[in-house]
Amino acid sequence: MSPSLRTRLTGLSVVLLFIIAVCPGCRKRQFAHVLNDDDTNMVGSHAAGAETWEPLIEDAVTRLLGRSCETIQQASHTTTSDGRMLTRSVCFVGIENRSSEPIGDFKEQIYDNIVTLVNRDPHFAMISRRYVEAAMTELRCSPENLVLPQKRRQLQTVLERDSQPVDYLLFAKITSGTTNSNGDYQRNYDLTLELLNVHTGEPLYERASIRKGYHKTVIGKLRHY
Repeated sequence: MSPSLRTRLTGLSVVLLFIIAVCPGCRKRQFAHVLNDDDTNMVGSHAAGAETWEPLIEDAVTRLLGRSCETIQQASHTTTSDGRMLTRSVCFVGIENRSSEPIGDFKEQIYDNIVTLVNRDPHFAMISRRYVEAAMTELRCSPENLVLPQKRRQLQTVLERDSQPVDYLLFAKITSGTTNSNGDYQRNYDLTLELLNVHTGEPLYERASIRKGYHKTVIGKLRHY
């Protein structure tokens, strides 16, 4: 073996030993950076994340408010005697997850984002979540039970006692559907909002959908789409 080849092999061995020595430490390290407003959301590799929930919420709430505002404007008595616009109070009773994925800490963000968007509309005013949860606890009532007129009246009574009259109940439901293909799969996410008029019992539904593909390999996207 020539001296030059021996020198190169020795140098390569040193590099390999260094990589082996530092790699375990590298795996334990973590880095982070703050995102700017114009940065895109990270796409979750195994489940839905911000890239899914944020547009779903915005789309569903925008559709629901657009239809409900038309209904309000068509109805009589939408303004007070002095010309001020009447607002309808909305009681958001919770989020039901019927999808195949646990939504984890996104549940709180989904709740808060829906409340914030609805509250921006001048036709509606959200009842504080603290009042709603206290009333539900007092009645030992779950959102599913509010389909019963008696339970709705009981909830209204408790909230009105606390000077929180109710015009609408707002329900949110998350569902999903999965299509598998040789290890790769597509999941369709739906967010359905139901706005129930407690005075008439008339419900108003809107749904937003997003499709997302999950792939075992880099070429999975090219193979299926």
